[in-house]
Amino acid sequence: MSMRELSTETRPWWRGAVIYQIYPRSFADSNGDGVGDLPGITARLDHVAALGVDAVWISPFFTSPMRDFGYDIADFCGVDPVFGTLADFDALVARAHALGLKVLIDQVYSHSSDQHPWFQESRTSRTNARADWYVWADAKPDGSPPNNWQSVFGGPAWTWDARRGQYYLHNFLREQPDLNFHNPEVQAATLATAKFWLDRGVDGFRLDAINFTMHDPDLRDNPPAPDTGAPRTRPFDFQQHVYNQSHADIPLLLEKLRALADCYPGRFTVAEVGGPSPEAEMHLFTAGSTRLNSAYGFNFLYADRLTPMLVRDAVAEWPDAPGVGWPSWAFENHDAPRAISRWVAPEHRGTFAALKMLLLLSLRGNAILYYGEELGLTQVEIDYADLQDPEAIANWPLTLSRDGARTPMPWVAEAPHAGFSAARPWLPLGPDHMALAADRQEADPASPLRLTRRLIALRRAHPALMEGRMEVLHADAALLVFTRTLDDARILCAFNLSDTAIAIPSGLLEGATPIEALNGATTTALPPFAALLAR
Repeated sequence: MSMRELSTETRPWWRGAVIYQIYPRSFADSNGDGVGDLPGITARLDHVAALGVDAVWISPFFTSPMRDFGYDIADFCGVDPVFGTLADFDALVARAHALGLKVLIDQVYSHSSDQHPWFQESRTSRTNARADWYVWADAKPDGSPPNNWQSVFGGPAWTWDARRGQYYLHNFLREQPDLNFHNPEVQAATLATAKFWLDRGVDGFRLDAINFTMHDPDLRDNPPAPDTGAPRTRPFDFQQHVYNQSHADIPLLLEKLRALADCYPGRFTVAEVGGPSPEAEMHLFTAGSTRLNSAYGFNFLYADRLTPMLVRDAVAEWPDAPGVGWPSWAFENHDAPRAISRWVAPEHRGTFAALKMLLLLSLRGNAILYYGEELGLTQVEIDYADLQDPEAIANWPLTLSRDGARTPMPWVAEAPHAGFSAARPWLPLGPDHMALAADRQEADPASPLRLTRRLIALRRAHPALMEGRMEVLHADAALLVFTRTLDDARILCAFNLSDTAIAIPSGLLEGATPIEALNGATTTALPPFAALLAR
């Protein structure tokens, strides 16, 4: 029996799940310091549960100097005081489970903070117990770095350390030294941290930048990347990343993690895989039943337009075939600008937000919603003086700040700071976000919030949308039509991704019975940004 033939009662909870990502600094502040925290999340979980989602994914809340806002971890098993305590985390998990929500957390294995005790010991000498826990290398005879690798955030991926008289590798900030996963002790130590959180009741992990976990031990130079005409704002953009990442042994590490997770029934693992062509790695990391459950890339997160061809090509990479993994999809997250600001002119944002939500919830795979996406939040322009994102500060003004998608959640339109905090928030609220606050949308039956709930319920009511096969029937410059099929149930999905009305080709939806029509859609015509689902 194939997975798609499993009944709703027997399929894994995560297959076809809707997952809600929370960026903890920006969701809800319980103690008035202007920064969101774990008790704030717990207090607002009713809002998340009311959406009908299956799980929350909480971005890093671990002990950190916050040079990269939690992705530089100084204690993989600790909660940073700005977010609360381990007891606060336990209370969050208990409340989520009481509401029927699973809890996923990040695991950042590629690197640690330079303040982590492991690195503090490793840098003291070439002979200490953790000397080989990070990637150290001698200088070239002229004193320059060991090779030409460049960091994602700009500049060489190597920093000199006089204590050891060597360079250490960092694919991101210099304060984020790369762990050496070729060392079995490092693998064992990080798997022990995963067990720590599994024992505390988490339901799974999202693995950050997992293809950066292992490098070429011979430290060969990366070859230059061909000039495609796309803007290149960082030295990182000038290379093909053949040797600093994506080592062939990464799947073996993932098998160890999966074996650990499988000791805890119902756990879920999903990888973030970046790069210009990540599909091969995503398939490698999710192949068979001994590696990760799912993976997602940046097909939509960095796209400047949403087109039928983009959707067609993305889903074509994940056929319903034996041995092929299960995809996850996100249109927005903490690293990418809000999609509603990337993909449509301001005058069409209302209708487009509805179409975008239905499309995400109609794709084969898991749907990942980013906090505030259910409100239709827009990207916020952050003044240079207010920037927090280290990449944006370093590359100003050529890199679009990630801060613009990390602004505080607006809860109460008339409250100070929109009910996010009693104090001035760590990032400014969007000037148009008060009008989009959750309390106002709760009172409006036509709001994006109320629509999101209805569309998630629609997905849950139709197993074909949860786990059925997907076949694209039509994709041109404006019109996207596909089917979702499970056993005898077949749903036709038609989307007009343009601002011009179009007629549905003759016979394509003939005899179909609509089950959802947005923005004036019918079985014969789709107004601008209209969408139709029909039996």
